Amino acid sequence: MSPCVSQSLGIIHPIVLEKGLNAEAWDSSGKRYIDFVGGIGVLNLGHCHPAITAAAKNQIDKLMHSAFNAVPHRGYLDVAEALQSFIPVDYSLSCMLTNSGAEATENALKISRAATGRQAVIAFDGGFHGRTLAALNLNGKVSPYKVGLGTLPGPVYHLPFPSPDDGASTQEATQALDRLFEVEIPSEEVACIIVEPVQGEGGFRLLDHVFAKHLRKICGERGIVLIVDEIQSGFGRTGTRFAFTHLGIEPDLLLMGKSMASGLPLAAVAGRTNLMNVLPKGGLGGTYSGNAVACAAAKVVMEHMSDANLAQWKHTQESLLLETHERWKRSHRFPMLGAMTGIGSMRGIVFEDTLNATGAEHLATLLSAARHAGVLLMPSGRKRNVLRLLPPLTISPEHLSEGLSKIEQALETLQA
Repeated sequence: MSPCVSQSLGIIHPIVLEKGLNAEAWDSSGKRYIDFVGGIGVLNLGHCHPAITAAAKNQIDKLMHSAFNAVPHRGYLDVAEALQSFIPVDYSLSCMLTNSGAEATENALKISRAATGRQAVIAFDGGFHGRTLAALNLNGKVSPYKVGLGTLPGPVYHLPFPSPDDGASTQEATQALDRLFEVEIPSEEVACIIVEPVQGEGGFRLLDHVFAKHLRKICGERGIVLIVDEIQSGFGRTGTRFAFTHLGIEPDLLLMGKSMASGLPLAAVAGRTNLMNVLPKGGLGGTYSGNAVACAAAKVVMEHMSDANLAQWKHTQESLLLETHERWKRSHRFPMLGAMTGIGSMRGIVFEDTLNATGAEHLATLLSAARHAGVLLMPSGRKRNVLRLLPPLTISPEHLSEGLSKIEQALETLQA
């Protein structure tokens, strides 16, 4: 990589992409790939979706930017109004648009503190909520995010993440929460609990639905704001608009980002109107937040993510991913291959330790072999031993099968 770029950026694939179309991407040498990275969950509708690029180009010719908190523009209002019907909650909500998921997280913390008059935050092992200072302290993993940074904004307390995929039990997590309130901090000092319904960086682990309902009950009873982080799991990735619907709960504040504008920088925090309006005028805002071109793209994204489309995309992907994984497991050719995690089209594959290598080492070898075979992949998990699969929801069955075949070809190169 160029010495002009900070060496502190972690690069997974040492190539340079030049162009993309839906699930296909080409690097500067002209090599073609099936893209299962999707900008780390940003391209749920694929590279250069024609309706989205057309909307962005049209907007560029009319108005590229106006700082909404100085002079409002129509695009911001259109997105805010569209979110009212796009987010499936039973209460009226308000929102603010931001540039990134981390910025949405930071603003949710501000809102929660102001609304409750409290400071403490509860987060979960394996969680990831951003790279800015306050968001960093929420992350349930030290290396590489918190190394060498000293004291981070807090106080923040972490609980085990209960999941049917690979985590603590609901009983263990419930006992840990009870202990926290008895030993570490009273619930009356906790401003908010932040949780991903499906962990992204944490290995595509689904939150246990019984514990999710327990959290919702505890937060309601004790005046704690429940923040649901759907920056990666939202906008159709799990087969519904947002993953919290799988758990039978509603958030007080919802964090969105990544695929919200299909490749243009846009994110949001939305929630109960009384919470969103608690800060004084000027307490929320940002120069580029809700950029006009990004808003034009987001409006089209929501139009395309109808319930019928999401159900169809989920069925196409989920069935083939599950069948392929089961076939690989049945063959007994890949002893390092573990369970499949997640839900819908948000799926991970755990790589286990064997006599010759750790799961993380197996996965690192696979990423390189798969790239040479023509498919781009990403790791996840606290030990970086979970392969995350993020093909576009709009990928054709032929390209999905091709990508999985290339992964199988790369698996053949791993040594047990």
